Amino acid sequence: MLKQERANYVRKRLDELYPETPIPLDHTDAYTLLVAVLLSAQCTDKRVNEVTPALWKLANNPFDMACKKPIAVEKIIKPCGLSPRKSRAIVELSNILVDQYNGEVPESFEALEALPGVGHKTASVVMSQAFNVPAFPVDTHIHRLAQRWGLTKGKNVIQTERDLKKLFPVASWNKLHLQIIFYGREYCTARGCNGLLCEICRSCYPNRKTAPTINSA
Repeated sequence: MLKQERANYVRKRLDELYPETPIPLDHTDAYTLLVAVLLSAQCTDKRVNEVTPALWKLANNPFDMACKKPIAVEKIIKPCGLSPRKSRAIVELSNILVDQYNGEVPESFEALEALPGVGHKTASVVMSQAFNVPAFPVDTHIHRLAQRWGLTKGKNVIQTERDLKKLFPVASWNKLHLQIIFYGREYCTARGCNGLLCEICRSCYPNRKTAPTINSA
């Protein structure tokens, strides 16, 4: 198959497997989604969902969170890892939202990426899932699958995101990035598939004999 043919197959198969794409992080609004995505860095969504109920009891909006000490937040989110840095970021970004945006989460990539602890991937998730703005958040897992499926030769998530956006219709981006995540967790895990075993890997490269090398910077 050519690259575009592989992309078309991947999209069709994922639509069949995952017609519905619920957001895996529990949240109630754009703010709680933003904080949950920030917490998910180097942490599983399952662990984040276990931690956030206690965090929302402490504060579930930027006005209340801005009044908290980072140490109070840190004690709650410690199971998520990187808790000192994440707790400071949560309190600081909450203060910025209160001071500059009347407590609202801004609806722009530039404004989001300027917030403490918010990178391009986090901003992309919030823009796509909270505001329905087309975005294609790419993490290391999507990067790995895109390479296994021959959709990119990018050495980092930035290059992979650029390549995936060229291959798939804009209207599919928000749903597709979640579908890839779901498929990766169920069938094409880092250790459960080496590019030779799962259905999509075998369909994209039926004659592949050796595991592909994953490029990463």
